[in-house]
Amino acid sequence: MLDTVAQSPDIDVLMNDIGRKAKAAARPLGFAPTDAKNKALNAMADAILANKAHILSENARDLKDVEGTDMLASFIDRLTLNDKRVTEMAEGIRAIAALADPVGEVIAAWDRPNGLKIERVRTPLGVIGVIFESRPNVTADAGALCLKAGNAVILRCGSDSRRSSAAIHACMVEGLKAADLPEHAIQLVPVTDRAAVGAMLRGLDGAIDVIVPRGGKSLVARVQSEARVPVFAHLEGLCHIYVDASADLDMAKNIIVNAKMRRTGVCGAAETLLVDGTAIGTHLKPLIEVLAEAGCEVRASAAVLKVVPGLKPATEEDWSTEYLDAIISVAVVDGISGAISHIQKYSSNHTEAVLAEDPEVVERFFTEIDSAILLHNASTQFADGGEFGMGAEIGIATGKMHARGPVGVEQLTSFKYRVRGTGQTRP
Repeated sequence: MLDTVAQSPDIDVLMNDIGRKAKAAARPLGFAPTDAKNKALNAMADAILANKAHILSENARDLKDVEGTDMLASFIDRLTLNDKRVTEMAEGIRAIAALADPVGEVIAAWDRPNGLKIERVRTPLGVIGVIFESRPNVTADAGALCLKAGNAVILRCGSDSRRSSAAIHACMVEGLKAADLPEHAIQLVPVTDRAAVGAMLRGLDGAIDVIVPRGGKSLVARVQSEARVPVFAHLEGLCHIYVDASADLDMAKNIIVNAKMRRTGVCGAAETLLVDGTAIGTHLKPLIEVLAEAGCEVRASAAVLKVVPGLKPATEEDWSTEYLDAIISVAVVDGISGAISHIQKYSSNHTEAVLAEDPEVVERFFTEIDSAILLHNASTQFADGGEFGMGAEIGIATGKMHARGPVGVEQLTSFKYRVRGTGQTRP
């Protein structure tokens, strides 16, 4: 479908029609029974597994298209599907189905002296626009999360993942139909024209309630600059690990290699390693050696080069670079105070980790660092909604309004107040 409609002459007409259908679908979804939503989700998972061969075939076509291009290895990794990843996609949808339904949940309740009973209750946001690059799995994750939270969603994938995303989307629609839910609850924009993104950022004539960007720096910058509707901001994952002198060295080795090398192209991959200056003689060289053995290029500060000569010198630009590759910048800092200063200067406020056994160091790190996710003695690659028990995520929000950190079903809701009286009037 994406191939045949790609030359649509009037993008605004097409996109506004998609917006109207999404808004119409959002109304019944807002109060759809939990059983119906769960039935749809499990049917989606079944359809994905049943159509695995087709999804992988379409993904192979997408990958063929980017052969020989200058696309970064990290983007190709995100684009690539295999048997395991498709199975995990289906498992993620089932995990979302198993979550408690957030819609209608009473967040807080209290009584007033005049007898009024007040409740704050979760409600769907309405229509969510998700604009993403390279990641066909977002079609499943975002579609499933939005449905569970009672929202309609409009998905706009990048041209690089258009076939894979369309194959997955067909499975999502199959699940909606199986549960007698509106098939326009999950729509995939059927054109690759960039004008479709502009139309979504303008809100589709009031249809879209919030935009979620998932992609590179240029995409997120465009969304934040042009959007006329609220945005769940996801900036770079410029993630730091601070190794204190009190850190267990063997634990630190395992965590750092995992945080950097498990998947270098994810936003939770560590990009900068900071080592306590009092641990130069015990921790620095072994940590660099284990990274090098894992195939990671180290870009070193002047203080690091004095201990481990021959490494590539780090430039000022390195401290603010999200490599998304097997590269890490390493610096020596003046204890926890130096680590906090460096992180405050260069961090994108995504995810940071402290490796330490000194509880005072950990407490300062947790108190004074203001990133969305902070970890103690654990890999930054746990910055993921699935690992947080959310089933999946639409993204990691680095802003401070409404949603922050992994955006799961609860974060895809707003709230309203229900006030019950017995005839009270205001004097």
